[in-house]
Amino acid sequence: MQADVAQLAERLIRNQQVTGSIPVVGSSNLFMEETEVFTLLGEAGFARLTAAFYRQIPQDDILGPMYPAADLEGAEQRLRNFLIFRFGGPARYIEQRGHPRLRQRHFRFPITQAARDRWILLMMRAIETSELPDEAAQCLSRFFAETATFLINQSESVSAPGAAPPQTLRWH
Repeated sequence: MQADVAQLAERLIRNQQVTGSIPVVGSSNLFMEETEVFTLLGEAGFARLTAAFYRQIPQDDILGPMYPAADLEGAEQRLRNFLIFRFGGPARYIEQRGHPRLRQRHFRFPITQAARDRWILLMMRAIETSELPDEAAQCLSRFFAETATFLINQSESVSAPGAAPPQTLRWH
């Protein structure tokens, strides 16, 4: 049994180093290329996901104030186009907005650990309600967790009571 686990771990590491594949746990297909996500979901799947996410934003006490109500539809479209491109679909995002430059685009907004955690919570709810295939959901979950952590740019103390209110956020 230990030999089997060691062989599987070695295979996971070797394949990820060689191909850049993301391991998908609990699947008959242990490795899923990120570009395969678009093949599984299509534009309709990404539309369901981003719509489910943005339905939660207006009433959220942490993220809601960062998104202008008048631009929620635009924010949803930008995120949808970014995800479609990032996971193997048409390059509309790049054609319309150029290189994603995620850190640069988000740097002026107070992204704390709490904001990151809330964004992830809402996105995980969106993934769950969107009824995505398990392989795609796992791949997206990992991408969102890593990317959201990468975007943290302030400690919690910076957003303490009495601090300046957050700027309006335009994701992507």
